[in-house]
Amino acid sequence: MNATHLTKLKLLALVSGPILVLDQITKAWILANLPLGGGFTVVPGFFDITHVHNPGGAFGFLAGLGAEVRTLLFVAVALAAIALVLVFYWQTPTAERATAFGLALVLGGAVGNLVDRVRFGVVVDFLDVYAGELHWPAFNVADSAITIGVVLIAVRMLLQRDPPAECPKP
Repeated sequence: MNATHLTKLKLLALVSGPILVLDQITKAWILANLPLGGGFTVVPGFFDITHVHNPGGAFGFLAGLGAEVRTLLFVAVALAAIALVLVFYWQTPTAERATAFGLALVLGGAVGNLVDRVRFGVVVDFLDVYAGELHWPAFNVADSAITIGVVLIAVRMLLQRDPPAECPKP
C-alpha cells in the first residue's frame, strides 16, 4: 500500500469511524433510556429527543412493505450504496479533500443505519425538530452525517472551477 492509499485510508477511518461509533452510542442510549414514543424537550417549541423507529427509507419511504421484504431491500440498497461510496472515495483525487471528507461522512452514516436495519429491521431515530405545526421527520446522527456529506459534495461540485468541455464544432 502506497502513501496516498494510506493517507486516504486514515481519513476514511478518522471520519467514518467516529460517526459510526457516535451514531451507535446515541442509539443505544435512546434504546436503553426511552420507551418507544417517549421523549423530552431540549429547546421548547423547536427541538425534542423522541424515540421513534423508521421502518421505511428517508421520510418513511416504502414503510408499508412487509417487514422481511423491506429489510432485505433496504439492506441490499445500503450495501450497494456503500460499495459506490467506496468506489467514488478511492477514485477521488487526494487534493479533493472536501469531496473525500463528504464521502467519508456518507459512508459512516450509511453503515450506522445499515447496522440498525440488520439488528432491528428498522432505523432508530430520535432527533425531532419542529416549529409550530411545521415538523421535520425524526432523524439520527447517521442521517445527519449523510446529509452534511452530500451537502459538502454538492457545494464542492457547484464551486468547482474547471472550465466546461467545449462542444464540437459542426
